[in-house]
Amino acid sequence: MAKPLYTAEAHVTGGRTRGHGRTADGRLDVDLRQPKELGGDGEGTNPEQLFAIGYAACFATVLALVGEARKLDAHDAAIDARVSLVPSGNGALRLAVELDVALPLIADPEQRAELVRAAHQICPYSHATRGNIDVTLLVNGVAI
Repeated sequence: MAKPLYTAEAHVTGGRTRGHGRTADGRLDVDLRQPKELGGDGEGTNPEQLFAIGYAACFATVLALVGEARKLDAHDAAIDARVSLVPSGNGALRLAVELDVALPLIADPEQRAELVRAAHQICPYSHATRGNIDVTLLVNGVAI
């Protein structure tokens, strides 16, 4: 395995029901709670929200980099990320992700779609989820 360029470190106690999470550098410090939809009080952050933010942020960065390489300006990308818990049978749950990407500075719909597809091929989160999680890609609300 190659030497990591960066490693995030976090400590969690109590899990998602009445837990607390904190990164080693202290920049992220959150109470973890079940969402109301799953019987919790909804008074904290849940892991799916954190995953949605992480995936969208990483994807936006990759979009900008791929855009630069293609002489397209994607620095204004806005991504609505949805991470869902979906029953998979026998009481188990699985994740599903939807990324809805807006690229206002790229006028051509096919260029936008191709840029999103290309970013999905190299984004680290996309690599981690490929074959494990259903990921739906949309551009301005339209599936590609």
